[in-house]
Amino acid sequence: MAFTEEPETENERERALLVSIDTGDFDVEVSLDELEELADTAGADVLGRMVQKRESPDKATCLGSGRLEELAQIAEANEADLVIFDRELTATQQRNLEDALPCRVVDRTMLILDIFAARARSAEGRLQVELAQLQYLLPRLAGQGTSLSRLGGGIGTRGPGETKLESDRRHIRRRIQALRQQLEAVEQQRLLRRERRRKDSVQTVAIVGYTNAGKSTLMNRLTSAGVLAEDKLFATLDTTARALKLPDGRTVLLIDTVGLVRRLPHHLVDAFRSTLEEAAEADVILNLCDISSPEAAEHLAVTRDLLQQLGRGDRPVLTVFNKCDRPAALPALEPDGSEPLCISAITGGGIERLLEHVADALPPDRRRVHLLLPFDKGALAGLCRREGAVETEEYCESGLKMTVTLSLRILEQVRPYIVEE
Repeated sequence: MAFTEEPETENERERALLVSIDTGDFDVEVSLDELEELADTAGADVLGRMVQKRESPDKATCLGSGRLEELAQIAEANEADLVIFDRELTATQQRNLEDALPCRVVDRTMLILDIFAARARSAEGRLQVELAQLQYLLPRLAGQGTSLSRLGGGIGTRGPGETKLESDRRHIRRRIQALRQQLEAVEQQRLLRRERRRKDSVQTVAIVGYTNAGKSTLMNRLTSAGVLAEDKLFATLDTTARALKLPDGRTVLLIDTVGLVRRLPHHLVDAFRSTLEEAAEADVILNLCDISSPEAAEHLAVTRDLLQQLGRGDRPVLTVFNKCDRPAALPALEPDGSEPLCISAITGGGIERLLEHVADALPPDRRRVHLLLPFDKGALAGLCRREGAVETEEYCESGLKMTVTLSLRILEQVRPYIVEE
């Protein structure tokens, strides 16, 4: 293992070691690279990595006994604050590892939950994160009797310890139930808003994709939404929706969503399911991918798989390659059988073409018409300018001639003034 010493800062970051078990199920180095990014986002500096090849993780300690002893020595020699395992540990493994190591033990799921807890801003986001944390914690209370004792360790403390454990279990179960009820109420509100949008013929476009692909930057580029955009994993968690006017005059609702990662903890998928379903049920989905990443193909696959799990049906998905301004060779990817759209959310390159493709992918609900509006129908002319795509305007003796593309809803209001050319 190679270690690099980091200079101390005023707010000293935690020092971490990364550990992975290579069972051949996935590319360990790529996964550890992502884990290091997650650790950095959470506020930890990585001192080094350890990888052990095994057919399966040890049921008691995940690592073999020899490697575990070596890890303990390395952690102590380098004054590590925590060891991060690149998998989800069982309650038994967690407890045994913390007994064997001189520092705290965190697994991949716990690390992601910690980042989500730090970055959730909306009331719904905080509820979703707390639910995921408690669902993760509940099975890990088992067997911690004396460690949860009010009196501390020692002979005679088992009773209070177990009493405290059962009390914690009941408290967590009650809190989980309360959180689910609150989220159900929020979901009902979301369903009502969705039904209202359908009634008003409001069409939606959702941006989905791997974390740090540039979704928030694209959102800001298209709508001036002011969403936090940082070069970090999970820079934003809360869903944002803004109005976006397309080249054909249509105004759609653009939705930004939480980013995805490999092996996203199922607790988070369950907690954020209603939010993710909001995106999956959009009229058009933009699968945004960082084309400069060597893992671009896998990032696209992760998003496709989740959309399939959410049952996106036959809704159109446009594959969008972001960061095309970066000096990197574009890999040969297969974007769902459609021509890839190359853009740069930072510079604005390719944005006009993207918007044209979004307009083409939306269900047809517009028609190009020629109008002759009387002079006393200025309000209708203003409505056509606001809601439609005006091609020509010309004043004549009998009124205002317009060639404009309008939605079916607006067409009903101007139907008496449609003329043939």
